[in-house]
Amino acid sequence: MTGKTPPTFALSAPTGRFAPSPTGPLHYGSLLAAVASYLNVRAHSGTWLVRIEDLDPPREMPGAASDILHTLESFGLHWDQDVVYQSNRLSLYDEALAELQQKDLLYPCSCSRKDILMRGEHIYTGHCRKGNYVGQKNHAIRIKVPERTLSWQDLVQGPQSGNLFNDNGDFVLRRADGLHAYHLAVVVDDASQRITESIRGADLLPLTSAQMYLQYALGMQAPEYGHIPVAVNAEGEKLSKQAGAAPVSIGDPARTLFKALRDLGQSPPDELESSTVGDILEWGKKHWALNKVPGRRIL
Repeated sequence: MTGKTPPTFALSAPTGRFAPSPTGPLHYGSLLAAVASYLNVRAHSGTWLVRIEDLDPPREMPGAASDILHTLESFGLHWDQDVVYQSNRLSLYDEALAELQQKDLLYPCSCSRKDILMRGEHIYTGHCRKGNYVGQKNHAIRIKVPERTLSWQDLVQGPQSGNLFNDNGDFVLRRADGLHAYHLAVVVDDASQRITESIRGADLLPLTSAQMYLQYALGMQAPEYGHIPVAVNAEGEKLSKQAGAAPVSIGDPARTLFKALRDLGQSPPDELESSTVGDILEWGKKHWALNKVPGRRIL
């Protein structure tokens, strides 16, 4: 890629974040991501932020945001600045869309998911970009993606590489219902909050190249990415709210936190299991080693 050089962050310590969606209570897989993100910055005297990604009202559960925050506090995972809610930042996303429009990188799309499936496409290959757009009031906005190879080093999964267009297609930045898409919001917010590292679940790894391309297009600095393995149930299915994963219990947070450290490849001593949340986190800060986090799924 060519173009202007993205700005750099002159920070002496890292800034990380945990960004859950309020579609239900926090489950164990999300707790693992929160713990890993928290410890990776705290081990380097960094800043840890929490952002609530509440951009999809139809999927949100009333009270879920406050429940998630209460759960984090129960595990001693305290954030450093006011919690950011994406629903309060819509004007920033519109500004980013306007900038991309000025660069002639956007186009309207009238294709539904059903249309795309009927064409036998596993990604969107630019049907409306090729002049097939059917004008209608409700349409999505997509970004033009080049056929270029992008490579990066994941902090947990190692070297990554892929073709931007073949892996992502022309992805949506604003949905047909008018809601801003996840890709746009997360990129704008990470830049605005000066996030230097994003430690998150490996289920988001396939989305990384699209976000890095969008950061480039907007002249933003990409954070370092590290994708921890997803937690799965006994059947090998990823724990998720959509699949009915049970909320993480706050009845005995110290034991759950101890288990999380073990599942993240750390080696806390056995006697720490009966200690306090504060003591376990202190041990975690002093002994945290991201290179010990496994790349495989966590049962």
